Amino acid sequence: MKLIGALLIILVTTWLGFEFAKRLSERPRQLRQLKVAIQSLEAEIMYGLTPLAEASSHLAKQMPEPISLFFEKFADRLIKEQITAFEAWEKSLNETWAFTSMLDSEKEVMMQFGATLGQHDREQQQKQIKLTLAHLEREEQEAKDRQYRYERMLKSLGFLSGLLIVILLI
Repeated sequence: MKLIGALLIILVTTWLGFEFAKRLSERPRQLRQLKVAIQSLEAEIMYGLTPLAEASSHLAKQMPEPISLFFEKFADRLIKEQITAFEAWEKSLNETWAFTSMLDSEKEVMMQFGATLGQHDREQQQKQIKLTLAHLEREEQEAKDRQYRYERMLKSLGFLSGLLIVILLI
């Protein structure tokens, strides 16, 4: 019975270590997807002259979750509610951010971008998009660096903490 309990403890802590490592590896992937989404939004708005709600709806269909969920909520709010683009952006971001692996620093970049969305002429809007992409690029590099440094450590730490718990209980 003790052996089964010890094995169960080691399996659970190892699983937790792998889950934390997975979250760490999801962040750079989601940041890349977010950059692609913003670039696509830029193309739809600047070159296709597509309305913001329609462009967001197109993005929601093209992107994987959780990025698609954000753009879907944003498009729905723009269509159904009588609020500004920034209010719709902010509400959608706050509602869907918990489903991402991204940090508050990326959320702040997205909030700043949302505050400028639809407020400027095409040239200024394009500059804001470039600025947002530059910020997200920097965040992605930092996320890759953290993944490289800590992913293997978290996996090992999960297993070793389970081993420590079993040793202390025996």
